[in-house]
Amino acid sequence: MSNALFKVPTAVNEPVKSYAPGSTEHTSLIAKYKEMYNQDPIDVPMHIGGKEVRTNEKRPMSPPHDHKKILGHFNYGDASHVNDAIDSAMVAREEWANLPWEHRASIFLKAADLLAGPFRDKMNASTMLAQSKNVFQAEIDAACELIDFFKFNVQYVTQIYKEQPDSLPGMWNRLEYRPLEGFVFAITPFNFTSICANLCAAPAMMGNVVVWKPAESQMYSAQVIMELFKAAGLPDGVINLVSVDGPVAGDVVFKHKDFAGLHFTGSTAVFRHLWKEIGENIAGYRSYPRIVGETGGKDFIMVHKSADADVVATACTRGSFEFQGQKCSAASRAYIPSNIWDETKKIIIDQVSSFKMGTPEDTSNFINAVIDERSFDKIAGYIDFVKEQSDAEIIVGGNYDKSSGYYIEPTVVVTTNKKFRTLCEEIFGPVLTIYVYDENAFEETLDLVDGTSDYALTGSIISNDRYAINLAMKKLENAAGNFYINDKPTGAVVGQQPFGGARGSGTNDKAGAPMNLLRWVSARTIKETFIPATDYRYPFLG
Repeated sequence: MSNALFKVPTAVNEPVKSYAPGSTEHTSLIAKYKEMYNQDPIDVPMHIGGKEVRTNEKRPMSPPHDHKKILGHFNYGDASHVNDAIDSAMVAREEWANLPWEHRASIFLKAADLLAGPFRDKMNASTMLAQSKNVFQAEIDAACELIDFFKFNVQYVTQIYKEQPDSLPGMWNRLEYRPLEGFVFAITPFNFTSICANLCAAPAMMGNVVVWKPAESQMYSAQVIMELFKAAGLPDGVINLVSVDGPVAGDVVFKHKDFAGLHFTGSTAVFRHLWKEIGENIAGYRSYPRIVGETGGKDFIMVHKSADADVVATACTRGSFEFQGQKCSAASRAYIPSNIWDETKKIIIDQVSSFKMGTPEDTSNFINAVIDERSFDKIAGYIDFVKEQSDAEIIVGGNYDKSSGYYIEPTVVVTTNKKFRTLCEEIFGPVLTIYVYDENAFEETLDLVDGTSDYALTGSIISNDRYAINLAMKKLENAAGNFYINDKPTGAVVGQQPFGGARGSGTNDKAGAPMNLLRWVSARTIKETFIPATDYRYPFLG
């Protein structure tokens, strides 16, 4: 019988392995990468109620950096599979919701330790293979951040459950945190393996059941995530994976009376469409659904005239081009003062020109491929547009080739037009646009930064002048949910920088923080009176 308040293991950020050539971890991971690359093609099923579900429609999985190679196929479903997943989740719901919280926590703590140990190479290698991340980007995402999500969220669960109201004499007030009355629908992106698992695991940790639709380009590592959950002891039906067309899934999920919440990371346009669809069906739900979304970004680097050129250049190149600019937090626009521009420009060109580009197997490559042909064509279209304009120039990069892999050179654009297209529109690729402003127009340029984009995800100020930093923080108060001082605007760490933005960038419910977990519970207040009243008369009646 559970009769204690349990102290969970203190969460500590997972150390990032260096993967230096010749190191044990480097040798082990590259061996796993080659093994998975050369093995017979795999067949990834849907996972519904603990069963592996396969269909007659198989879709190929290929490395973006080697798109002629077939790693395997995943099974594509239809509306019947979505219905089956919902039914399986609802069957599992009562037992899972009533399981004491410490047992749910134990499952995800075990998942963290499994990922830190025997699953680490496989999770990283799958992310390198199918999402074209270099070894470091895979490590900080698929291993470290996901381990941190599991461990810190368990710690946050205990904080939430400990939050209790005061009680006056003669009564006892209690607060109960119940899972939502229904199922949660998780829609996840290709770019972060950790986000994909967390969007399922966070609601599940709070006692909810989940239907999960991953991005098609992330199905390889999604399979490894499901293997991890199973090895950790997650009961059948708690998290169900379906691979179906988005509108098909939406037509079933958003018309179902037991739909209780949406956990989403993806494009702003899709999120707004889903919100509208949920609104149109609001009268048919058992309760008002929770809607949590992290969407697009047009993330900025704002530079003051006191900044050091090498700091600015490195923030630009790392912030813009790690993982080919396919982070929702990636720097996509920079505002650099005229007094340090010449020196900054030289360093940026030198750094970008030194990047090696190729497959993740060669860990000397800083740049790999973009995710797929659709993304390649979109980014290449922006680059072609820039080449045709008289008010912008490409100072480094600008070439692309998809003959063997979807390779796009990191590209830096400089424009004299403060509203140039690539300063305003989300590109989601390795393109940085720079606007050089008059060094004495700092405050006016802050207004420009704030007003240029509909997004408000990440941004940074680089300055050695504390008054300038303070002014930027005030002027850009609503321009970024994650704001960085003298750093690139990427690399949020669970437990240190809770992540999320507002405006067109989402609901700012901060993944990696207690406030996100609170969205997946419904509180019940309980008041117990020890000696109840026996007469209706109050003293004021005389």
